[in-house]
Amino acid sequence: MKRFWWKIAGIVCVALGVVGILVPLLPTTPFLLLAAFCFDRGSPKLHNWLVSHAHLGPIINDWHNHGAVPTNAKAVAVIFMATALAIGVYFNLPLYVLAIQAVIFSAVSIFLLTRPAPPK
Repeated sequence: MKRFWWKIAGIVCVALGVVGILVPLLPTTPFLLLAAFCFDRGSPKLHNWLVSHAHLGPIINDWHNHGAVPTNAKAVAVIFMATALAIGVYFNLPLYVLAIQAVIFSAVSIFLLTRPAPPK
């Protein structure tokens, strides 16, 4: 029964990751990494499908093998976080909300920018 729930969680994470490709502020990579984790525990067949997928697999394999994030993914993430913060300023959100966003976005940006790029 546990494997069933791991499989369901993995499917939900893949779905969120795919939606994240289309929706700017929804992250793709963390959901795909979480899906791989869930599938590893719930369905070896789905895990193998995900990590060998032509479009989704390289992201997971780069992270797993090298702790690497593609340069274009880093740039897009930082740009979208800056845009989200700018939108908050534009809509005059309370200062504490902007401060929380700024701290979180800064921490995530520092983390991303210090990750290596995947080998060619």
